[in-house]
This record gives sequence, structure tokens and C-alpha cells, in this order.
Amino acid sequence: MNGTPGDEDDLGDVIPFRSSEDRPAEGRASEGRSGEGRPREDRSSETGSPEGGSPDGRWSESGPGTGEGDRQAAPGQPEPEAGQAAADAEVIPLPASRRRAVRKVGLLSAGLLAGVLALGAGAIAVLKPYLSPDDFDGPGSGAVTVRIAPGSSAEAIGSALADAGVVASARSFVNVTEDRAVSDRLRPGHYRLRKGMAAGAALDLLLSPAARIVRRVTVPEGMRVSEVLTRLSKQAGLSLQALKGVDTALVGLPEYANGLEGFLFPATYEIEPGDTAVDVLAAMAERFAAAARHVGLEEQAPRVNLTPLQVVTVASLIQAEGGTDADYPKISRVIYNRLARNMPLEIDSTVLYAQNRRTLKVTERDTKVNSPYNTYRHKGLPPGPIANPGEKALMAALNPAEGDWRWFVTTDPAHRITKFTSKESEFVRYREELNKNLGAS
Repeated sequence: MNGTPGDEDDLGDVIPFRSSEDRPAEGRASEGRSGEGRPREDRSSETGSPEGGSPDGRWSESGPGTGEGDRQAAPGQPEPEAGQAAADAEVIPLPASRRRAVRKVGLLSAGLLAGVLALGAGAIAVLKPYLSPDDFDGPGSGAVTVRIAPGSSAEAIGSALADAGVVASARSFVNVTEDRAVSDRLRPGHYRLRKGMAAGAALDLLLSPAARIVRRVTVPEGMRVSEVLTRLSKQAGLSLQALKGVDTALVGLPEYANGLEGFLFPATYEIEPGDTAVDVLAAMAERFAAAARHVGLEEQAPRVNLTPLQVVTVASLIQAEGGTDADYPKISRVIYNRLARNMPLEIDSTVLYAQNRRTLKVTERDTKVNSPYNTYRHKGLPPGPIANPGEKALMAALNPAEGDWRWFVTTDPAHRITKFTSKESEFVRYREELNKNLGAS
């Protein structure tokens, strides 16, 4: 059984995460085999590439206000080949401010003006920036990148824009934001803006996805750590060497984890300039922790007589074997039935993991590979996860279906048809059906 990473369009989560300066200092985050897997379909082509970035691995080049958005990169192959390492992205230094002709925004009503005049020139000087703040005319020119920190107020954003020469004054930006009542729509991130912009034009860009500098990388269910790191390197512009060299103590893994495998949760992640390898992996581990809490992994593990790590391991086997969502609880039951009878699991995806290969055709020679992950040679569960499972696989590991099945075979991988049986004779027949569909007989 040799599953491949799952359907990318099943990944509904988009996970923006904080850069290192926003994150707290401490760390986060065949013959005789029981079934045949199949490759999970990558349906990303149906909805456009989910990975984000541009085809040549650069940050989005769409100019502010063009409305074109980020160009999307073609999905990376999940093979664990070394991706072309790219230098860590840097925020473009903000050019020095330059003055432009300004206009005054806001008119005092006659009554208010009379009252202010009565207070004298000193009061006018104090109130002037609030009542008639400086503002630029027009859309501005040139390009400047501004970072909006998480939790920034409209005042803080206005100050950052003014310091960068984008708007003439922080108050002009605050006023237009309050007038439109859109403060709650301002998001943190890096934005490509222009110098000398009218406050309203700057606000328009901050509310437009086209101005945000971000790469989106989708990690499908069932990818191995080696494949995840390669994809991140290719599509997020991160150094593969840096990703491989991350100290796992800084990632925020659960105490029961024995490494990254199984704990880099499949989802779509937003990666911004300045995000480091640690930031990305910590965000993935944090998302796993959220899923684990949602399914009650640690609390429910004793109910199936497993440790939390063993539950994740079972979930990774379920995910690697693939099938439809409805198949997951049945695959889970096959695993538990074989464990209960002290039968070897004989799961093809474990021997393929041991060989760092992906294929639908597993030979008898493959089943004899010398590895603790080879469930043909060794009874019980492998030492740890063999892939990164999604939430549905975790749920299936904790909630197996009722049934006496001891074998399953994906007889038609192209259509994701999996058949289950408690009879070895039927298993042999299903296996022959698979071989016929694969053209092996």
C-alpha cells in the first residue's frame, strides 16, 4: 500500500503566522500484503495553484493597486529531491522621506472656527493637526514596502506610513480610516505602497490583496517531512539547508513527538518576507497542536489503548494508504484488527517509507527491506509516523469503524476504489484486480 499526498483542495485552512520578531522567545513547536495504496489526486489545477509565489520563485511583482494579486507558482512535486535554495527574503529598506505638495484636509464649520479663534493662536496650533491634517494629493509614485505589525492600531499604522513617506501625516490616515469605519479590516503583513499618496489611496491599497507581499504554500495531507521541506524551499524561497538544520527544540513540538515527522500539519500557509525556517515549521507544529486539541488526541488515546504518538503513527498509516474519507475509519479498523490478532500489518507504504520511494507497485523484494519501519518483517506499529496526517485521519485513528476486516486493497487507484475483506481468498482476488488495473497481469 503506497499512498501519495492527499488532495490539495481538501485543505481549507490558510495559516498566517508571525515572524520571529512577533513570536515569544521560547520555542514552540506484491505478494501477501494487506492492501495496495494509491496516489491521492492533486486537484489544485481545478482551482488554480494553491502554492502562491511566482513561477520563478520570486515574490509577487504585481504593483500596488493593479488588482492582479500575487502570481501563483505551479505546484511542486512531492518527491524528496533537493529544491533550489533561495536566500532568505528581506524587507526592502524604506527610502528616505521626501516632501511633496500637500493640501489641507477637512473644513472647519463656521461655528467651530469661531470658537477656536476665540481660544487664540495657541489653541489653533494645538488643534490644527487634528482638524486639518496634512495630506498628499493623488496616488503617489515609486515603491516602498511597509510592514504592519500584528495588533497595530490605526494610529500606529498611520505613524508607520508617515515615517515611510507614504502619507503626509498619521492623522490624515486615521481620519480617513475612521470616516470609512474599516479599522477592523486592516491586517498585519508587508505591503507594497507608493510614496506621497493621499491617505485614502494608501488605505485602498492596505485593504487590497494586490498590495500584500505574501507567498502561499499548500502542504497536502500525507507528505513526508523530506517532501514538505523541499516544497517549502522551492515555493517559499527558504533555504533547504536552513529548513533541515532547524533545532526541533525551537519548533514547539508536543512532548510525545519523536521528531518532525507526523507533526507538520497539512494546510495552506502564508509566508511573508522576513519569516524564517523556524517561523514556518513552528507555525505548522502549532497548527498540529490545534488539530490535536480539536480531536482530543491525548485524552482519547487511552480509549484505543495507544499512546498519543502511536495514535499519530496510526493516523499517518491511514493517510499514507489514502482512499476516500469514508475509507479512513475502515483502514483504521483493519490496523486494529491485525494488531489484536498479533498479525504483521503488511502495509506497503511502510516499506516504501523505509526506502524513501513512492510507487504503486511493491515487489516481494521491497517487502524484505531491513528496516524497523517494514511492517512485513516486524509486527506491531512502526517506531513513529511515516507521513503528516490531516485531521480526518487523526479522527479515524481514534474512532475506527466497526467490522471484522483484516485486509484491504485499492483495486482501482484511478477512481480511488478500495475494497475490504475478512477472507484471505477475497484479498487474493482483489489483489489480482489491482494488478490488472495497473497492467501488471
